[in-house]
Amino acid sequence: MEKKQIDWANIGFNYIQTDKRYVSNYKDGAWDEGGLTEDANIVLNECAGVLQYAQTVFEGLKAYTTEDGHIVTFRPDLNGERMENSAKYLEMPVFPKERFLDAVVKTVEANAAYVPPYGSGATLYIRPYMFGSNPVIGVKPADEFQFRVFTTPVGPYFKGGAKPITIKVSDFDRAAPRGTGNIKAGLNYAMSLHAIVTAHEEGYAENMYLDAATRTKVEETGGANFIFITKDNKVVTPKSDSILPSITRRSLLYVAKEYLGLETEEREVYLDEVKDFAECGLCGTAAVVSPVGKIVDHGREICLPSGMDEMGPVTKKLYDTLTGIQMGKIEAPEGWIKVIK
Repeated sequence: MEKKQIDWANIGFNYIQTDKRYVSNYKDGAWDEGGLTEDANIVLNECAGVLQYAQTVFEGLKAYTTEDGHIVTFRPDLNGERMENSAKYLEMPVFPKERFLDAVVKTVEANAAYVPPYGSGATLYIRPYMFGSNPVIGVKPADEFQFRVFTTPVGPYFKGGAKPITIKVSDFDRAAPRGTGNIKAGLNYAMSLHAIVTAHEEGYAENMYLDAATRTKVEETGGANFIFITKDNKVVTPKSDSILPSITRRSLLYVAKEYLGLETEEREVYLDEVKDFAECGLCGTAAVVSPVGKIVDHGREICLPSGMDEMGPVTKKLYDTLTGIQMGKIEAPEGWIKVIK
């Protein structure tokens, strides 16, 4: 298989259309057989449920080339499970995890020429998603749905290395208690757009959202979970029912405990104690870990001891170990790596 002629090192984190995508439709109570198509366009009625009431959920994962030349994905079964839970919450039919995995494999195989070579720093981003497709004018769930998977090659999230960022404590709330914060729904990300644009205009890279009920506890950012390192090297992550269950965070906690021998803790984290941590990072699919050097709380600067020059030492070990597992340099726990080709 010959790779596409793409300048892998300079493609950026943007959409590039690939050859094939997977489509399956739900109608009359059942999903059809589904399959690959070359058509990247979607034709919908003007009154489609997704357009009127934002009935849509999605996932994000990557395929990449390992050191030994295989094309693999990282823990896609957990993406499938999370999408099942998201669909249930938004009254959408579940696209079974087994079919989800098959669709991901088929789509990546069909676009193997777009999987960046090992060492390029680039990956093939995979976006499974589902939406209400039939006309819905009353406020109710749609009756028909479409599940799709597309891929796009993306460059390294950080060009020139992951430098610590400065973030702000947001005045906006990301999710309400007993709301939709723990599912991967498009509506959650839509409401974060104004907040992130505002943060960027003020010179910050991201927002730190607090819990909506008391505004005293750290939750997450618009698209990533927090990870903190204490001064005695304990790995701490916030625990809340309104936080999206990050697969990267879950994996980092396992790596911390089982590979690095570090103590880990998932608990409520109060804003008042953030000043006492040694390191802070944001974790998610796109960047794996983004180091945070400074948090600004309405003019009060919280400067992490790890500084603004480079990733903190424990965060760096976590990052190097997890990416080493993903790229085949370090032996992975059983079931973590799905070999596609």
